[in-house]
Amino acid sequence: MLHTTRCASSLVRKQTNVRFCKVSSLCKAAPKANMTIANNVTELIGNTPMVYLNKVNEGCYGKIIAKLEIMEPCSSVKDRIGYSMIQAAEKDGFITAGKTTLIEPTSGNTGIGLAFIAASRGYKLILTMPASMSLERRVLLRAFGAELVLTDPAKGMKGAVQKAEELVASTPDAYMLQQFANPNNPKVHYETTGPEIWKGTDGKVDYLIAGVGTGGTITGTGRFLKESNANVKLVAVEPSESPVLSGGKPGPHKIQGIGAGFVPIVLDTKILDEIVQVASDDAIDMAPRFAVEEGPMGGIS
Repeated sequence: MLHTTRCASSLVRKQTNVRFCKVSSLCKAAPKANMTIANNVTELIGNTPMVYLNKVNEGCYGKIIAKLEIMEPCSSVKDRIGYSMIQAAEKDGFITAGKTTLIEPTSGNTGIGLAFIAASRGYKLILTMPASMSLERRVLLRAFGAELVLTDPAKGMKGAVQKAEELVASTPDAYMLQQFANPNNPKVHYETTGPEIWKGTDGKVDYLIAGVGTGGTITGTGRFLKESNANVKLVAVEPSESPVLSGGKPGPHKIQGIGAGFVPIVLDTKILDEIVQVASDDAIDMAPRFAVEEGPMGGIS
């Protein structure tokens, strides 16, 4: 089982294919049971398709399946946690639309997931992000109305987290969702991603392979799969230049979206069966191969 994400540039291309139509008087009637029109964009999150890989996995012993989180509204798996964290904070009374300023450190995709939810619900959003992250991500985030504060790239995500904490302390009615520590991050994967994979494969899953950024995907999804079948193996992927999960030292790398440089609180390392290191250049080389040989676009993470 392979988990893939999509680079932010895909969303720019995706937006050019949007078509609009005038709502007729017939559409204004009460919705019928067989209608498949979502009431709002958050209802489109999840239930992404899966597909067998047929070429890039040549020579592999097992069959590899990619779960296409590119099909999320904003084209990444982080749409799930963006919605989950905001919804939970609202339910618990920690944030109020039109009053609370949301502040969050991000390498890009979580920020995009938060930005479109915040925009649709009326929240001001401030994101701290290492200046080394791609220009495309900055353009997308600003397109959703988010305010960006760029941090020293040499300090990695730790620097972005520190800056976010400073902003929370100095901003009235500010709240940080804390994706690296928020239990609603792995929770949404336990409740949605895991069951989707289990159902879609009819329970025939041997391995889940996922890149680790916050660790929420592999923790929540993996926990569900292991509860369903204790023999399922979980393989975490991290940059070889920053092998923190393997016990090494943090360092600069080019795989945006994973390898935060520290072990996140939400990552349950006890359930991991293996940790694999991938070089930045290998990840960068594979992304275009995935598109050319298989069809779907995939980010380097």
